[in-house]
Amino acid sequence: MGNMRVNSYDEWSPLREVIVGSARNYTSHERELSFDLFFHDNLVRSEWYYPRLSTPGSASGTEDAESGRSGRSPIKQRYVDELIEDVEGIVSTLESLSVRVHRPLDLHESTTEVRTPAWSAAVVPPLNVRDNTLILGDEIIETPPMIRSRYFETQFLTPVFADYFRQGSRWTVMPRPLMTDASFDPSYAQQSAGGPMEPIEDVQPSPYDVGFEMMFDGAQCLRLGRDLVVNISTENHAQACDWLERHLEGRFRIHRVHRLSDSHIDSMVLALRPGTLLVRSKDVADLLPPALADWDMIVPPPPEGNNFPRYEDDDLVLTSPFIDLNVLSVSPDTVLVNDACPELIRTLEQHRFTVVPVRHRHRRLFGGGFHCFTLDTVRDGGPEDYLG
Repeated sequence: MGNMRVNSYDEWSPLREVIVGSARNYTSHERELSFDLFFHDNLVRSEWYYPRLSTPGSASGTEDAESGRSGRSPIKQRYVDELIEDVEGIVSTLESLSVRVHRPLDLHESTTEVRTPAWSAAVVPPLNVRDNTLILGDEIIETPPMIRSRYFETQFLTPVFADYFRQGSRWTVMPRPLMTDASFDPSYAQQSAGGPMEPIEDVQPSPYDVGFEMMFDGAQCLRLGRDLVVNISTENHAQACDWLERHLEGRFRIHRVHRLSDSHIDSMVLALRPGTLLVRSKDVADLLPPALADWDMIVPPPPEGNNFPRYEDDDLVLTSPFIDLNVLSVSPDTVLVNDACPELIRTLEQHRFTVVPVRHRHRRLFGGGFHCFTLDTVRDGGPEDYLG
């Protein structure tokens, strides 16, 4: 383990330490309410799986139709094997750039589900480690998860977080949601295009219903020194942002943007250095806070279809073709980019960035790119005022 405390205020300062996720024992996605709402913008199928809730004590496993357990979408083992190879390639690349890499605990093959008093769900490994943690300055903030199968995901990061805590870092856990069906605000999915469009009806009642609750991911945030741009698409996000504003008062300024996407914004907009943003389109740029209006906006050409593997009908595609905008900056002039994206590489090189091409084949099946798979814990930058 490292001997530095957490220090990460932005997306571009020289990177010293990072956590890279683990894909081991990834076997399936479980289609249920929280999963479908989370991936709403990009799910290409129209099925809604009801009943939505698998409660403790009910049957599970393959007896989906009888038990009311949502269907699992298996992932072919060759995709998982290739993903593991590519993740290890990311680790090797970062280490070659003198970045210290930490890893979470692997998901053990005997751990197949998670349970709370209100529900049970299949479990997935800690791959997209950006999502359930927000690093702000010297503080680790575990965020309230949005997908049931990832409810305890940050526990795989406990050894790393505990070591940073011993070195003087702050370590905070936001309130955890009960996550019954009634906890989710479905308004974004009901009012926007994309994804499964049937109305969300017949919500399963639970003795643990408390109404809408905080649910929020770190990948909904763009960190700019002492400023934080936060995407809000549901009441769940708004409650979490209220909490962040009170918790961070006097240390950070929060700028809300509304419905830039269903949740995450790190394949919509990323800050590459002070004054420069990588954005998906001009429409996205127009939705950003006015304080960013004078920043340079790099809009790369749309991705080509042949940049991606061809999948079979039963393979569940979770991201848009713009997932490769999910790059990782190692310094203000050096960026890790998928080697399958020549258009993006050329665009960044034209703007005088040094591009480090790295292989990442199945990002559309596993819901994340380089930014998603990593959590930068130590960078050189501080709480500068870039928007003042």
